[in-house]
Amino acid sequence: MNKYLLSVAACAIAVSTNAQQNASLTAKDYENAETFLSYNTAKYIDHTFSQPNWLEGDKFWYTTRTADGEQTFLVDPLKKTKTLTTEYKGNGGGTQNFRRGGRGEVVSPDGKKSILIKDYNLYVKDIASGKLTQLTTDGIKDYGYATDNAGWKHSDGAILRWSPDSKKIATFQQDQRNTKDMYLVSTNVGSPKLSAWKYPLPGDKEIATIRRVVIDVEKPKVVSLNVPLDPHRATLSDDISSSGTFDDIDWKADGTEVAFVSTSRDHKNEKFRIANSETGAVREVFEETVKTQFESGQGAINWRYLPSSNEILWYSERDNWGHLYLYDATTGKVKNQITKGNWVVTRLLKVDEKTRTLYFMANGQDKTNPYFGHFYKIGFDGKKLVDLTPEVGNHTVSISPSGNYFVNTYSQPDVPSVSNFRGMDGKLIMELEKMDISRLVATGWKAPTPVSVKAADGKTDIYGLVFTPTKMDASKKYPVIDYIYPGPQGGSVGSWSFAASRGDNQCLAELGFIVVVMEGTSNPDRSKIFHDMSYGNMAENTLPDQITAIKQLSTKYPMDTTKVGIWGHSGGGFATATAMFRYPDFFKVGISESGNHENRNYEDDWGERYNGLVENADYEAQANQNYAKNLKGKLMLVHGMMDDNVPPYNTLLVVEALEKANKSFDLVIFPNSAHGYGAYSPYMMRRRWDYFVQNLLGVQPPYDYQMKPTTLR
Repeated sequence: MNKYLLSVAACAIAVSTNAQQNASLTAKDYENAETFLSYNTAKYIDHTFSQPNWLEGDKFWYTTRTADGEQTFLVDPLKKTKTLTTEYKGNGGGTQNFRRGGRGEVVSPDGKKSILIKDYNLYVKDIASGKLTQLTTDGIKDYGYATDNAGWKHSDGAILRWSPDSKKIATFQQDQRNTKDMYLVSTNVGSPKLSAWKYPLPGDKEIATIRRVVIDVEKPKVVSLNVPLDPHRATLSDDISSSGTFDDIDWKADGTEVAFVSTSRDHKNEKFRIANSETGAVREVFEETVKTQFESGQGAINWRYLPSSNEILWYSERDNWGHLYLYDATTGKVKNQITKGNWVVTRLLKVDEKTRTLYFMANGQDKTNPYFGHFYKIGFDGKKLVDLTPEVGNHTVSISPSGNYFVNTYSQPDVPSVSNFRGMDGKLIMELEKMDISRLVATGWKAPTPVSVKAADGKTDIYGLVFTPTKMDASKKYPVIDYIYPGPQGGSVGSWSFAASRGDNQCLAELGFIVVVMEGTSNPDRSKIFHDMSYGNMAENTLPDQITAIKQLSTKYPMDTTKVGIWGHSGGGFATATAMFRYPDFFKVGISESGNHENRNYEDDWGERYNGLVENADYEAQANQNYAKNLKGKLMLVHGMMDDNVPPYNTLLVVEALEKANKSFDLVIFPNSAHGYGAYSPYMMRRRWDYFVQNLLGVQPPYDYQMKPTTLR
């Protein structure tokens, strides 16, 4: 080729490049994308179904919305009627035995008393008169009663469990006198305000511990249980009140005994114990030790103490799947395995001791998708397993107070929900609502596509959703955005039920991308082996699975795999920076929001649960700041400077490392925001759109577009 032809070719390339750089998206393009956010899609959905609000006699009311407005219906199970009503509009639903009163108070089951914290001690309040009676006297700062502090979660609410007869409470005195402090400071005119609280870290010699007590609120009398101090741990979560009450506690009906489970610091050992609430004597019943980390369920604690039959229902993954076992409470021996098979019990919802029948949610038996949950019943003996909700889809269930009926709503990510009313034998009493999305579809909306591909190991099936523009150009290949939340206590997809909007995934697709959301290995709700695939190396972050999934999907979708972006929040922020540093030739643009980049800088339980104790795991090798020098693409780091969940120092360590490595990057901070960005969330969303449009799509975004959230009717 001569010099003239070379010059012509060079000019042509330059013109093409300049044309692309001068291209832009308009405010109208952003307005169109914004129509796919929930505050715009929800108003076009008819025959929605709220949660049932149960009343006496197993009646319930619920609300639904149509184009004509909101309606309320009263359902009568005996008459088998559904009646339009205005009587319950605006009322709340039922309550449970750990009801919250004002100022973090916990109301007794009979509704006559409440417990509250005052100056690190507990008081009982007579609700009718308002009279306070002091229950404890030795509570002091950092060694108070029923105090709530999981490091990342701390409130003024009292953490305790009432006995069924409303006479006693099970609680603890939390010792955090020798644990380390975390500090944040506000941004304001004048001197900043210091926020300081106890926040132990992985590897710390001292962590928060609890001294278990039972308090007779009528005498009053404090009984210390005769058991060593327990680490601030729970069988399901890193917070001992994650279910809204004091976790891992089960009372005998008459209040004479309380069963509880003690969890070791590394979550590998569980001890089942039964205490005499009058004397404090504790009987060791049995224990279970696992190699990685123990869980008592998927989203709910599934063990129960059954003193009337002297038995224990126990949840274990000992055969690689989460199942229920029946124990003898006297001998501590297994009587029989109740559920069995290559599927997972997720939530035990009802125990009928009279008929010796269990009712529970489980994943893995719906052939369409292993994450679809169904509602089952089975005998204590492991016989007569029945799927009470056989329809394909993800089911949610609300059981009536008597336990004779349930409301079931089921759907799929691309199939709207159906809600119906059934007896506990599964027989249909009536259909309640069938969601109608015809008005939504008429606006141009479309659902994401459920997909399944192979994981990085080439063998394991993994599942996800793909979002494509509503108007596809057959001649184009589209840049890819990977939305990621690696868990390991959750996953990227979240609920597998129908949702008209899943964050801004479809919005980004409308701007000219294909958005991929994959549930990688090491996420929960499947087998134990599946969940543990990255135990001890959280930095894997499902990224090998994400990469191989995108490559496989590119054979079916018009993806430009030379232009792959990634973003996520919290654990997803951690994963995003890891992707940009460890796979810089695949991921070209990343937005890392509020990431726990260095797990030695995040609360003690998280890392010690999924990584193991510091002395047994290589935390140093997983820290993002150590790989910042590998950055090649465009990276935006984001953090709230008052983040009391993932302290901002996690991101600042990465910032410092990038500066030391002479790397260019972008930084967005929210001076007075916590882990979420609150009122600044629309701003962050707009910045996210701009960043991908400019750096991945290669065009200019509209300048300072203003999001326009509307008020739903």
